[in-house]
Amino acid sequence: MNNDSPQKALLVIFLVALVCSILVSVAAISLRPIQLRNQVVERSRNIVALSGLVEPDEKLSTDEILAAVEQLDARVIDIDSGEFEDSLDANEFDPRAAVNDAELGTAIPDGEDGASLGRRSRYEIVHLVWVGDELQRVILPIVGQGMWSTLYGYIALEADLNTIAAVSFYEQAETAGLGDQITRPDWQAKWAGRELFGSDGSARFRVAAGPVDAGSSAARHQVDGLTGATVTGNSVTRLVAYWFGPHGYASFLDNLRIRPPVRVAKEGGQE
Repeated sequence: MNNDSPQKALLVIFLVALVCSILVSVAAISLRPIQLRNQVVERSRNIVALSGLVEPDEKLSTDEILAAVEQLDARVIDIDSGEFEDSLDANEFDPRAAVNDAELGTAIPDGEDGASLGRRSRYEIVHLVWVGDELQRVILPIVGQGMWSTLYGYIALEADLNTIAAVSFYEQAETAGLGDQITRPDWQAKWAGRELFGSDGSARFRVAAGPVDAGSSAARHQVDGLTGATVTGNSVTRLVAYWFGPHGYASFLDNLRIRPPVRVAKEGGQE
C-alpha cells in the first residue's frame, strides 16, 4: 500500500485509536479497585472523625482509619419503619446502588422531596458509638442536591438524639470558593451544639442568610450562612429538614427514644 494513500492514513488512525482505547480500558479496569478503596477510606475517615473517639487533629494512616471504623457499631436500618434490618449486612450493603433498584429503592413523593433526590434507598447504614454500654453518638448519612452537584455527608448526634455533635460533607462539586465552603472545617465546627428539633418536635435546624448572633435565640438552631453561596446553604437546610422529617430518620429516632438499643459485644469491635 502506498505510504501516501488515504487508505493507509485511515488504517494508521484506526490502529492508533484502537490501541489507545485498549490502554484506557485496561487502565480504568486496573485502577477501579484503587478508586473504590479510596472512596471507602474517605467515607471511613469522615465517620471516624465524627465518632468522638479520636482527637479532631489526630492523623491516622489508611490502615488505622479502616481499623477504627470497624470498631464502630454499623447497622442497617429500614428508613420507613425506623427499625434495624438484620437481613442486610452493613459491610456489604451499598445504599447508593440500592437507590435505583426496584426492590431496595423507593420514589420520594414530590411534596416531601426537600432534598431534590427523586429516589432514595429504602435502607441506610448508621453507626452507633458506644462508651462502655452507654450510647454516646449516632452517625447518620445525609444526601441532597446542591446548586450544581449532589452533596454527601454525615451528621453525628449526641445521645439525646437532638444535639448535633459534629457534621461532615465529604463529597460535592459546588462552585469553588463559594458553595464548596460547606467542606471548611471551621464552618462545620459551628454545627456542634446546635439542635435539630424544636420543642414541638419539628426539624428547626437551618443555615442562616448571614452571621448568627451567638447570644440570640436563633443560635440554638442555626449556623452562619455561606458568603456568596446562598443557594448551597438553602440546599443544606432543605436536605437536613428532609432527612430528619417523616420521610427520613424521624421514625428511627423515635424508636431509639422509645426502645434504646443495646450494645452486644462481638469479637473485634462493637455491634
